Amino acid sequence: MNTPYFIAKRYLFSKKSIHAINFISGISMLGVFVGSAALIIILSVFNGFENVVLSMYNTFTPEIKIEPAQGKSFDPRKAVFTTLKKDPRIINYTEVLQEKALLRYGKRQHIATVKGVSEDFLKRKQLDSTLTDGAFTLQKDGINYAVVGSLVQLYLSVNIHDDFQRLDIYTPRKGAVNAINPADEFTVKSIHPMGVFQIQQQFDETVLVSLEFARQLLEEKNNISSIEIYLKTDVSAEAFQKEIAKALGSQYVVKNRIQQNELLYKILNSEKWAIFVILTFVLIIAVFNIVGSLTMLVIDKKKDIVILNSIGAGTSLIQKIFFFEGMMISLIGCISGMAAGLAFCLAQQHFGFIKMSEKSFITDAYPIGLQATDFILVFLTVTTISIITSGISSRLSIKTLSQMKEQL
Repeated sequence: MNTPYFIAKRYLFSKKSIHAINFISGISMLGVFVGSAALIIILSVFNGFENVVLSMYNTFTPEIKIEPAQGKSFDPRKAVFTTLKKDPRIINYTEVLQEKALLRYGKRQHIATVKGVSEDFLKRKQLDSTLTDGAFTLQKDGINYAVVGSLVQLYLSVNIHDDFQRLDIYTPRKGAVNAINPADEFTVKSIHPMGVFQIQQQFDETVLVSLEFARQLLEEKNNISSIEIYLKTDVSAEAFQKEIAKALGSQYVVKNRIQQNELLYKILNSEKWAIFVILTFVLIIAVFNIVGSLTMLVIDKKKDIVILNSIGAGTSLIQKIFFFEGMMISLIGCISGMAAGLAFCLAQQHFGFIKMSEKSFITDAYPIGLQATDFILVFLTVTTISIITSGISSRLSIKTLSQMKEQL
């Protein structure tokens, strides 16, 4: 039997002569409980928001994106792309041709990105969830239509239900230089907006059109700006990226989702770590209450310390007793706190009883994303802090023993 652990357990659950010790120990345990539960809940909520944001981005951000290393466009008819398009691991292969253009709707003007996409684009999941009005239609009965971002609609006051008002798009004409009539320097195409989508500012200043319409507008017969690829769920995007990058060579740049949205991922990670550090400081304050609890316990057990020493217990054994005492207070609070946090998160996932202040078109309750790494991180954090505080407190027992010996 582990003697220090056995005695520490008896000290923890037995009555003390000074009732305040029980109260302070309970407060210490409660502090660790609340801190651990709060960390689990807050981190899970951040994971939930991260999943929601990324799911919105992933509708428009492909798993793999191929761009030219130099220039704005490339020819997708090369053999390597023909073979890639037939790869059975790919479930969505979209050719994209995009460019900045001047938009005019009525008397209003705005510069935005016109993005032409091939038919596979409309097969993507969750496209309809981004719509705030109208339908996601780019072609119907041989007629081209546009779907505009919410910011484009805001700046131009676009009314998709007005069948007579069309959106005019101006792009510089290739090869036109110093024309007598400035209008001859631009290609102008008109199109009727059929829907409005909303994701984030980066995407909401975009006008989606068919690839055929974009070719006519930009006077580009064959070339495209990029290729966007979605893979089957059992295919590793990282391995696929390396394979394609090797096959295409240095003439092309192959990006994964993180590389396409580096700033977004950095912001999400930095916010999560900032919250974790802040709550950890709160947890440190709670755990350091154990120092006060163990200090009072050592004072209360002075006689026991002397008796244990007199029957042969060394200073190391006595120190371990109070070290285990502090660790048990911390770990009981930590494990029960994580369990409570898990229960709360599961309840929120299933019932969504805590609603957001404003209704969202995606979710009206706070999202939750449980990750095993968060539980491991919280447990290791509490354990590390507890080892330090328990070690500090247990040394007091040795000092007390030395003082008692001097008095005797």
